Amino acid sequence: MKNNLSLVMIAYNAEGTIEQSLISVQGLVDDIIIVDNYSTDKTVDIAKKYGVTIIFYQGKNRGIQCQLGINQTTNNWVLILDSDETVSKELKQEIVTLLNCYIVKEDGFFVPFQSYYLGRKLYRGGENYKKLILFRRDKAKIEPLAVHYVCQISSGKIGTLKNKVNHYSYRNLLDIYKKFFHYGLEEAKLKIKAGEKTSFKKIFFYPAHMFWSRFIKDKGYKDGLFRIPLDLGFAYMEFVTYASMLFIRSNIKYQRSKLQIKIQK
Repeated sequence: MKNNLSLVMIAYNAEGTIEQSLISVQGLVDDIIIVDNYSTDKTVDIAKKYGVTIIFYQGKNRGIQCQLGINQTTNNWVLILDSDETVSKELKQEIVTLLNCYIVKEDGFFVPFQSYYLGRKLYRGGENYKKLILFRRDKAKIEPLAVHYVCQISSGKIGTLKNKVNHYSYRNLLDIYKKFFHYGLEEAKLKIKAGEKTSFKKIFFYPAHMFWSRFIKDKGYKDGLFRIPLDLGFAYMEFVTYASMLFIRSNIKYQRSKLQIKIQK
């Protein structure tokens, strides 16, 4: 039975998780569009086993990458997943039931997420969230953000589903800190472009505040002390963001001064 639903997935070097993601949507989606950022591992080879359509994108803007995939879909409904996310059995059944109703009044749906850190579930400290990832194709637009894409619905009613997407983003500490370093650099560029300035207060106080917000204020400690390295990672990302802004701005000023010298000569 067709559900009139397309899956859009953006991927890069996801050989460890993409197969699990694709298996989880079997029997749910009618076609799959994967937008791959020229992976250098076995991501594409694994994906091809599942009869997907693969589009290649070269760049660092995940929002643009995601919108490119949506533009290639033909079904009325679109589901977005990252390559480290899976649809739970309960969510699959909920979506099938929803899309086979006689009338669906909503144009989009928020879906709750279940985060996993080193194989264990997280419930607090910023990890209890939902995202708009199921929507009518002709009603949605993805904001072209470099780090985390955001879906906007042009008009109509938005609902919320009950069951969850499983998110396996935090699989090991090395990958976590590599990812946070990359996110910090990209965030620094966005803040500079927006005209924001850094300071020593932001460089040293904001990371500490980030850890306190996640682990203490939002009660991340109730998940267990095992998550301390994760929340320190978020603090590290804040440090990378504002420290990088200092070096990027210094480099821009240096390049401008070199250009002025050349012009004067």
